[in-house]
Amino acid sequence: MKEFSRLVRIMKKLRHPRRGCPWDLKQTPASLKEYILEETHELIEAIDGGDAEAVREELGDLLLQIVFLARLAEEDKKFSIREVIAGISEKLVRRHPHIFGSVQVNGADEVKVNWEKIKIAEKNKQSVISDYPASMPSLLLANRIASQASGVGFDWNDAGRAFAKVAEEIEELRVEINENRLHEAENEIGDLLFAVANVARLLKINPEFALARTNKKFTRRFRHIEAELKKQGKDISTAALEEMEALWQWAKEE
Repeated sequence: MKEFSRLVRIMKKLRHPRRGCPWDLKQTPASLKEYILEETHELIEAIDGGDAEAVREELGDLLLQIVFLARLAEEDKKFSIREVIAGISEKLVRRHPHIFGSVQVNGADEVKVNWEKIKIAEKNKQSVISDYPASMPSLLLANRIASQASGVGFDWNDAGRAFAKVAEEIEELRVEINENRLHEAENEIGDLLFAVANVARLLKINPEFALARTNKKFTRRFRHIEAELKKQGKDISTAALEEMEALWQWAKEE
């Protein structure tokens, strides 16, 4: 594709040792990490907003980071962008034997199970559950490791039974709180969050995105309370809880 080739050539020019851009020449894989993270979040925001033009732009910004990293690797004689593309193409073919081979599948869930089995065989993994980065959001990680365990049959496959586990964990947390065993309460909160993430997975809901939406909703409503109190000449730090709760309920209705 000529457009992609042009992007690769532009990045090569930006990194030219004598005629390149001073800022681009200063960058390293480590310095690019913050931009990769930032662009990923901006892309997710654009997807949530349903703005196709914003999604197009953010995809370009994220693609730039990939091309940039590949260029740095090529300069260090590690690998090229061609090898990156070839590698992912080969992986897609290997992990879709129902498309590029003779394997028969019955629906998306079976495709997912096959993907995990092929992945384990490829990497000679000792565990079904992958080694995920420590920086990965915990709710997202809970979703992924429960999904991988499900791939080998360790799962209820029933949101109702998974929801009953949530009720069980709430009761266990209540006992620890009543007994003032805060260390154990922390463990039970972790168990509760994992159980909730598992319910979300069975309902095909990403718990990380669900919590992100709730965070935005809470922030919007709380700022509404602040604005209304300010209109009345009141400081939120001295407002009564009952007054704030009434404004909260109004914000919900709005």
